[in-house]
Amino acid sequence: MGRVSQVTVRKRLVIMLISGLIVFFIIDLRLGYVQLYMGNMLTEKAKYSWNREIPFEPKRGEIIDRNGIPLATNKSAPTIHIVPRQVKNPAETAKQLAQVLEISEEKMYEYVTKNESIVTVPEGKKISNEKAKEVRSLNLEGVYISEDFLRHYPFGSYLSHVLGFTGIDNQGLTGLELAYDQQLAGEKGSVQFYSTAKGNLMENMADEYRPPVDGLNLKLTIDSEIQTIVERELDIAEAKYNPDGIIAIAMDPNTGEILAMASRPNFNPAEFETVSPEVYNRNLPIWSTYEPGSTFKIITLAAAIEENKVDLEHDHFYDPGYVEVGGTQLHCWKSGGHGSQTFLEVVQNSCNPGFVELGQRLGAETLFNYIKDFGFGEKTGIDLQGEGTGILFSPDQIGPVELATTSFGQGVSVTPIQQVVAVSAAINGGTLYQPYVAKELINPDTGEVVMRNTPTVKRKVISEETSKQLTYALESVVAQGTGKNAFVDGYRVGGKTGTAQKAKDGYYLADNYIVSFIGFAPSDDPQIVIYVAVDHPKGTVQFGGTVAAPIVGKIIEDSMHVLDVDKRDDQIEKERTWLDRPIVEVPDLIGLEKKDIPNQYFQLKIEVEGSGNTIIDQAPEPGTKVEEGSTIRIILN
Repeated sequence: MGRVSQVTVRKRLVIMLISGLIVFFIIDLRLGYVQLYMGNMLTEKAKYSWNREIPFEPKRGEIIDRNGIPLATNKSAPTIHIVPRQVKNPAETAKQLAQVLEISEEKMYEYVTKNESIVTVPEGKKISNEKAKEVRSLNLEGVYISEDFLRHYPFGSYLSHVLGFTGIDNQGLTGLELAYDQQLAGEKGSVQFYSTAKGNLMENMADEYRPPVDGLNLKLTIDSEIQTIVERELDIAEAKYNPDGIIAIAMDPNTGEILAMASRPNFNPAEFETVSPEVYNRNLPIWSTYEPGSTFKIITLAAAIEENKVDLEHDHFYDPGYVEVGGTQLHCWKSGGHGSQTFLEVVQNSCNPGFVELGQRLGAETLFNYIKDFGFGEKTGIDLQGEGTGILFSPDQIGPVELATTSFGQGVSVTPIQQVVAVSAAINGGTLYQPYVAKELINPDTGEVVMRNTPTVKRKVISEETSKQLTYALESVVAQGTGKNAFVDGYRVGGKTGTAQKAKDGYYLADNYIVSFIGFAPSDDPQIVIYVAVDHPKGTVQFGGTVAAPIVGKIIEDSMHVLDVDKRDDQIEKERTWLDRPIVEVPDLIGLEKKDIPNQYFQLKIEVEGSGNTIIDQAPEPGTKVEEGSTIRIILN
């Protein structure tokens, strides 16, 4: 065998050297790629396999009224978490936790020994601070407590349908809580710690805290003082009449801002599981649809005035108690009719045949154009879920009878919010606004306004002059017509009664009515519009003027004080009947000695507060006109 030449050996060595260099270069390149390019990703993957994360819930944004009063807020309610691999003595840990959380040891043992990195104990979710303190004092390894919150509604059932409620995980389920859930919810935070596969803490790895981001606060247009007045009057009416339901809305007619909204039956948002979904899913003031009755006559009247089809003071109408249209007799609510009247008296008396006459003067096309312009037949666009649209006759269905019945509010179906918006346009100078409840979204840390809703004008429906005539006519309804029970001395209240027979399966129900009243004040510069409807009141005459008007009157009277509205001198004098109690003027008692109050003042009841002899204050103030037998509160020194 021949010897290998020196040249061949050198060649082989060079090839091996080059090959080695290439392999080394490739390995070096790979190491550099892994270290420099993939290092962060691999470190994060390793961290992910080591880390355990305990969630920290954000504070859900508060819902506050227009003056900053909390309507929905949060209560601290900590949550228990277990890292099973860190539990040294599962049986003892389960026993001690079970005693505090009041569950079985067997169930707790399952949680403590679960084959999971972190277990959130269902029975330990959103517990009281007292229980959390008990758990903390046990000092159990592998047991952690995170900050959590429970939604709290300080006023209970107050404004419940508007606010809605949240679920166990603080997610919005109905109402504003659902509509603004994304903005109210905030972002979760966490504490991350690192442990080995056996669950032991890695001492060389620091815990990482990512703070939660709290949700935005939602400021409403609601005035909690007016809401309180409304809720109070609805409670009184519910106790007095035991109705199937009640609806109330208060709105600023000059902006579309909802000042109060309530209905019965209602519920406590913190205990929504105890009531039927039919109760909490239906916000009746925006959802329910029914025949409006005579409150709808305001639209017919506005159209007739705007189209110059009537002169309220000088045109006359004779009402025999019915009107015949298309072979059908349509009756007035007053048997025998109202006889000869001016059209102002037609409005005051809520005379159906008189409004049929106005509808016929307008004609179907014109009347229905106004009805649509006032917003009926479509959603108002209020920023609440579940709004209804109502039902109007389609153009091909409108014959003489349909025109006649529509003119006095029968045969059409509308929602309460549609009526409030339409009447607001009729009395505010003719501008139709979109109603809204959410005013602002506010950063709770900085106070910065993140979103602001402002009044939205939809269209002009009637002229200012028409609006003035209309408000005067509606003020006369309250002073001299069917709305007398809404009269408030010193404030120019306008309004209209409504009494609508309920229908079911195409038939009207016997002795079953929705009675309503829509009122506003002061009529020379309306600041508030209030609508109240009572569904089938029991134990009373079912008329809007008898049941709903006095409720609206009380709400208006107290709301005027909240809104700082001054009394008027040029009020239309109330026409009194034998049913009305005499009106007396409150005397000035301030400065008198208690024993010196003369007997003639006792046509009013006296309620005494404080002790002493000298009267230092009184309510109502001197000069106020009240019904005989009313109570004066005097305060002694």
